[in-house]
Amino acid sequence: MEYKIVYSRIKNIYIQIKDGEVIVKAPRRVSKKEIAKIVKEKEAWIKKTLEKSEKKENKEKLYTDEEFKVIVQDAANELIKETGLVPNKVRIRDIKYAWGSCSANKNITISYKLIRYSRQAIRYVILHELCHIKYMNHSKDFWNLVAKYMPNYKELKKEYK
Repeated sequence: MEYKIVYSRIKNIYIQIKDGEVIVKAPRRVSKKEIAKIVKEKEAWIKKTLEKSEKKENKEKLYTDEEFKVIVQDAANELIKETGLVPNKVRIRDIKYAWGSCSANKNITISYKLIRYSRQAIRYVILHELCHIKYMNHSKDFWNLVAKYMPNYKELKKEYK
């Protein structure tokens, strides 16, 4: 199995799957032999995670680009009216690290990857980011606010797994 080793000033070894690549982050003191042993031990998990990642990447688009823009705009407008949480901007970008984000400036970015998911799943991500306008964390208050407007959010989150 191929993998990339990244040595840094950390205490533990971490295995990460990013864009179909296996990355092992390790403390400088750990030998390549020791890393190889750990990778071998985690081989089943790595393969399963790579397969999952590949399925997500190859999932068909459910909408055209134009339809997706309209879905995001409409859902955002509805949820803004419903919650009273108003962002400065809502935009769609090809972000790799998350399904959405909310900046300290109250700008919401929705991942283009959501074009492969249901309208309800898209609504959930938009609501999640809108709730960050009030709570810039994942505290109990934050999750209570999400649940107030979308009681079934936990079911919708499973769609991304």
